[in-house]
Amino acid sequence: MLNVSDPPTTAPTADLESVELVFSLLELLAGSRHPMGVTEVARQLAISKPRAHRHLRALVQRGYARQDPRTDGYEIGIRLVRLGEQVRERFDVIGAIRPFLAPLRAATGLAVTASAVVGDEVVVLEMLQGASVIDFGVRPGSKLDLHASAHGLVALAFGPPGLMDAALAAPLRTWTAYTLNDAPALQAEVARVRNQGWATAVDAVQIGVNALAAPVRDHRGVGRGAVAIVGATQLIAGEPTAEQIELVTRAAADASRELGWEGA
Repeated sequence: MLNVSDPPTTAPTADLESVELVFSLLELLAGSRHPMGVTEVARQLAISKPRAHRHLRALVQRGYARQDPRTDGYEIGIRLVRLGEQVRERFDVIGAIRPFLAPLRAATGLAVTASAVVGDEVVVLEMLQGASVIDFGVRPGSKLDLHASAHGLVALAFGPPGLMDAALAAPLRTWTAYTLNDAPALQAEVARVRNQGWATAVDAVQIGVNALAAPVRDHRGVGRGAVAIVGATQLIAGEPTAEQIELVTRAAADASRELGWEGA
C-alpha cells in the first residue's frame, strides 16, 4: 500500500519550501493557546501528516519545539523563547544607549561604540565615527573577543555569570604581543576592571589603537552592554585622562538608569 505524501519537487524548490514550512510551523505553534497534534498541524498547513511529523520532530530535537507528554501535542520550545529574549534585550539596550552616544562623541571628539551581551558573545550595536580622519573598522554586527576588547573585558567583569567560562573554553586568540592570552592574566585584569568600573584594551588587537569602555547595567545591576570611546593611543592612553573616564562612565550610568539601574 502506498503512503500518501506531498508531490515531489526539484531540489532548490524543495529547500525553499522546507524553510518556509519551518517558519510557518513556528508561527503556528507560537500563536496557539494549546499544544497541537500532528493531525491539526497538517490540516492547518495543508501538508501531509508524515511531513508535519518529520518537521515537528526536527524542531523538538533542536529545542525549538517540545512535545507535551500528557497530550502528545506540540508547542513552542524553550530555545525559541531564549532566542526571542536575546533579540529583545539587544534592542532594549541600544534604545537605552543611543541618546547618549552623540553627546559623548561631541564631548570627546572621538569615535563612540555601543555593544550588547548576546548569549556568550559581545556584539557591536552602534558606531559613530569621531573627528579623526582615521576610520575604525568596527561596524554594527561585529563580534568582539571577550579577552581582547574593552567591551569584552567589561562584559566579563559585569555581565552574566558564565562568560568567563565561555571565554576560556577555547585558546585565547593572540592578536598582538599585548593581547591577554592566558587565563591568570585575563582573570586578574577582569578583577581590576570590576574594581575600577571601566576597561581599556590598549594595543590588544591593533597596535596604536585603544578603547575605554564602561558597563551599561540593568535593574539587577547586571551588565547588558557597554559604551566606549575608541581612538589612537595618542588620544586614549593606557591610563585615560580623568575627564575621559568621567565622560564615558557617566554616559554608561545614564544609559543604565534607562534600564532601571539605581546605582551611583
